[in-house]
Amino acid sequence: MNGETPERPSSSDLSEYFELLKFETVGADPMRLRDCVQCATWLKKWLERIGADVRLVLPPRTGDFASVGCPPVVFAERKGDPGAPTVLIYGHYDVQPADPLDAWKTPPFEPTEKDGRIYCRGSQDDKGQLFSFLCGLRRFLNAPKGPVPTLKFVYEGQEESGSGALTRLLTERAAEDPESPVFRSRLAADVLCVCDTGAAADLRPAIVAGLRGVTHFTVRLEGANRDLHSGAFGGVAPNAAQAISELLASLHNPDGSVAVRGFMDDVSEPLPEELAAAEASAPSDAATEVEIGCPPVGGERTLPLVLRNSFRPTMEVNGVHSGYGGPGSKTVIPCAALAKLSMRLVPNQNPKTAMAAVERHLKSHCPPGMKLFVEDITGEAPALKLPLSSPVFRLASAVLEELDPRGAVFQWDGASIPVVSLLARVSGAAPLLVGFGQPSDCIHSPNESFSLRQFALGSAWAEKILGAL
Repeated sequence: MNGETPERPSSSDLSEYFELLKFETVGADPMRLRDCVQCATWLKKWLERIGADVRLVLPPRTGDFASVGCPPVVFAERKGDPGAPTVLIYGHYDVQPADPLDAWKTPPFEPTEKDGRIYCRGSQDDKGQLFSFLCGLRRFLNAPKGPVPTLKFVYEGQEESGSGALTRLLTERAAEDPESPVFRSRLAADVLCVCDTGAAADLRPAIVAGLRGVTHFTVRLEGANRDLHSGAFGGVAPNAAQAISELLASLHNPDGSVAVRGFMDDVSEPLPEELAAAEASAPSDAATEVEIGCPPVGGERTLPLVLRNSFRPTMEVNGVHSGYGGPGSKTVIPCAALAKLSMRLVPNQNPKTAMAAVERHLKSHCPPGMKLFVEDITGEAPALKLPLSSPVFRLASAVLEELDPRGAVFQWDGASIPVVSLLARVSGAAPLLVGFGQPSDCIHSPNESFSLRQFALGSAWAEKILGAL
């Protein structure tokens, strides 16, 4: 890499970064709504200091939003020079829950610097990437080299749980608030910048040309009217823990492929040039095994890793809860069980069609004696696929080569940013997804971290791409 990019942010940038990290913004937890509002207010004040007009926005309090508060969406705009392009910048200030707490080596919401890395929930996803981009943007505004673009900002507090509030704001007009800024005309832009993705191995820059879609949901089984004595009722009462195990096992075939009828019907193969580009930067099976600590044998085991991780849909069990899990033993037959699941979708798959197929499968495979409930369906976001010939990709490649003489690679990210495809459609902007995450950052896991080098690269990228635009 060249010597122009500093190895660490300035002390003032780092101080603000730590302030941002201390907000416990678990957007999916209603008990953390106050933290989310305080964090959104902090971002509002920060953006106002760079000259932006900022508003915190909520959807109308009707339907799903009638009684339950949700984190506000931060919408801001800073006018640029006449004739300059408009850049829309998206990010999210919510974070994953810190569980399991006992696996953290440092307090999860107390940023701790160690060996050039900042350990804290959200240090990378997405507060670290979001704020590193803002710091570079501020440097650009302080010393612009040419016309300054009009800058629009959308920061939400529900990305980790499906982007419900922002999705509603993007798809419904607020009848009682005709001045609401989240209308198509107010979001119109030329380029949509997202800094919430990863770089390739050894921090080689990567441009994301595709994201998988996502839907999350909860499956609940109920049997007896209470937990029962396993001696008195063993062999008589149906066991909810056993039932949920059987039901979840039915979702996959022995080779790891999804067994739900109709789920795979619309899956299409990647183009040859897409597959070749993905393979050029994909880690080997051996490197992946070292990274995750076990053989990479999940999913469709007959297919190569790069296909499974980027171009094929998945059905994952995120958590299962039933019966007793404390010390010693408690001889009961559990009366209820709950599982959290998520599915990643690929281009051509319709989220609602896929979810309907899953619900049919669950109902037809529900074990006897059990009542089935499918609840909390969120996300329902389609996959995003971008053409490799995009003009903004050529510009980004040139800028990234200035940051790193190895140049940029293309990636098809197995993860999802649920609202990006909708945001791109509403704004009319060309999406540009460049981030500096690494697998070692442990996002969604205990001991999440982000290196000072990664933060500095995110800032340098923002400063250079805004200048180039």
